Amino acid sequence: MAEKRRISESEASSPPPVPSISGFMNRKSYCRGLANPISVNLWLRLFEEGYSADVLVVTNGDIIPAHACVLGMASPVMKNMIRQSKCRRGRRRIISIRGVPDQAVRVFLRFIYSSCYDQEEMNQYVLHLLVLSHVFVINSLKKLCVQQLEKRLITIENVADVLQLARLCDAPRLAFICHRFIIQSFKLVSATQGWKVLKKSNPKMEKEIIESLIETDSRRKEKQRKLKERKIYLQLHEVMRALVHICRDGCQTIGPRDKVLKGSTCNFPACKGLESYIRHFAGCKHRAHGGCTQCKRMWQLLELHSRLCSQKHECKVPLCRQFQEKNLQQNKKDEMKWKLLVIKVTEAKSSLSA
Repeated sequence: MAEKRRISESEASSPPPVPSISGFMNRKSYCRGLANPISVNLWLRLFEEGYSADVLVVTNGDIIPAHACVLGMASPVMKNMIRQSKCRRGRRRIISIRGVPDQAVRVFLRFIYSSCYDQEEMNQYVLHLLVLSHVFVINSLKKLCVQQLEKRLITIENVADVLQLARLCDAPRLAFICHRFIIQSFKLVSATQGWKVLKKSNPKMEKEIIESLIETDSRRKEKQRKLKERKIYLQLHEVMRALVHICRDGCQTIGPRDKVLKGSTCNFPACKGLESYIRHFAGCKHRAHGGCTQCKRMWQLLELHSRLCSQKHECKVPLCRQFQEKNLQQNKKDEMKWKLLVIKVTEAKSSLSA
């Protein structure tokens, strides 16, 4: 009897390595990210050819051969399904994956074997793959689907569907992006079929989005109001600077008697309008009786200056000291209004220097 030849461990052919679930590769360049692209081909061939398959995956209209050890190691859910399934058609076990297109199931299983995907198939079946990866706990594929949707695959037409799936599949960041997308493009999204389906199937979510839309609109209006107020306070600050400039240094047509007027050169934009107010105020016949509308505004500007002025004795602005003495006798209600205005103008001044 011929002596059997022992095969050393080095001579024995090693099985193909376990596919790297953490590596994502496009099938058009599937070697990227793996040390040995030949092993990727082996796993792809094993899936496509179904060599020694012991499981049959039944879809809506197709039967796909697979291997229990691969599916079970990749997904605890599939492992449990295979254990509970009965042997049929010889010794092969049967599990069912229905409710999604047959090709989506094939793409899903191919990714389990090789961590590869085709971009065109990803674009077409990304929502189905997101659901399958969540149901069967294939976290690497789920992460990939979420990334693809966040970067490039959310559209006006599908954003309502993606939002609902993101909530169901526990993808909070994707849900937030979809929610923000809908708020920003609500007029277009509300005309799509997906939004109409969402309204019927999930009125609670519709109410939540409408409330967010109202809140966002309110915040936008409040922001515009504050910007408008800030602009007014900045203008008042510029007027105060121009008033001191005119009364201390003189400007184009008005100034102290001991100063030479500067003619056409002036670096204060508010001077031109303020000069007309001062000229009218100086010659108005009704000024002593409260004045006209322009005079009343000039009185208010002079009082505001007196409250902002820190130079009680050296100030060149007319009536500054008199207003400061008068302010001490004002009632509390008027005093609070003026204090609030002074605070707002001071804050506007600080924002310029910040």
